[in-house]
Amino acid sequence: MLASEAKAAEPGFWDDSTSAQEFMKKQGALRDQVRPLQELGTMIEEAEVFLELAGEDDTDSTEAFAEIVPILKDVIKRLDALELETLFSGSYDFNDAIVSLHPGAGGLESQDWAEMLLRMYMRWCEQHKYEVDLVDLLTDDEAGIKSATFIVRGHAAYGYLQAEKGVHRMIRISPFDTSKRRHTSFASVDVIPEVEEEDFVINPEDLKIDTYRASGAGGQHVNKTDSAVRITHIPSGIVVSCQNDRSQHSNRQQAMRVLQARLAERNRLEQEEEINAERGHQREIGFGSQIRTYTFHPFTLVKDHRTGVEVGQVDAVMNGLLDPFIEAFLRWKARGMIPLKK
Repeated sequence: MLASEAKAAEPGFWDDSTSAQEFMKKQGALRDQVRPLQELGTMIEEAEVFLELAGEDDTDSTEAFAEIVPILKDVIKRLDALELETLFSGSYDFNDAIVSLHPGAGGLESQDWAEMLLRMYMRWCEQHKYEVDLVDLLTDDEAGIKSATFIVRGHAAYGYLQAEKGVHRMIRISPFDTSKRRHTSFASVDVIPEVEEEDFVINPEDLKIDTYRASGAGGQHVNKTDSAVRITHIPSGIVVSCQNDRSQHSNRQQAMRVLQARLAERNRLEQEEEINAERGHQREIGFGSQIRTYTFHPFTLVKDHRTGVEVGQVDAVMNGLLDPFIEAFLRWKARGMIPLKK
């Protein structure tokens, strides 16, 4: 029995349910990190068995090798993924991620673009078997969304999704323009790691907490009770809200986790700026006015302006094909964010 399993079996372990749940969550995260290595070992052993069979005189070697090929392809794919994770350098790269979307100027066109991005990330999360908690969603009566915040839970969610932080630009023929003119729209994507409560403590006196009636889908309940929660951190002016759950208590807990993460990220950036000032130069912590352009017309192309990676299948990208951009970003970041030569 593992030491963690032995601790969970100790008398009184579950007396403090909050502490026990946090322990089990950390245990699960560690298992997620070890599991890929264990699975690789099993697959390699399986391939070795087929190789032994292929070497026996009474065995059809062609059939045995045919069994090995898909196993080795999967091994290579998993090794590539593990190699990519060696590029993680941040303290929170293996944490869950909090993602926020906001449309830029442009009304319905930008709001529709923000909703398209939300769908794109949901597809990517689904394909990679990540759990998604939609914390806050503000829709527009006509089209699109005015804002959205969701938490992505799973192995190294922040490590991968940090590649998406920045301004995303879309070029297309607007469906909202009766003259069928080409429009350029912008939406910002903010990605921060979720932090543990003990990592960043908030003074309750610094908070202003308001409750209100949730809007949008959810049945009659959302229109009758003040289940939605808005928390304002007075010293910083940061405001977070949550209206996804029917329970005001659950919404308050979720909003507090988002607030802790945003304050922790703000503190991290301030410390980084102080260090850069002492070094005498400003290291890049942002990605300019836009990190990626999605062109739907007059041709189809998605280009990342940091790494130069291009994908011609814009529909595939909108359906969650983000791995080429994420991988290139992690390698670009590991090189020290060296600017591309123009």
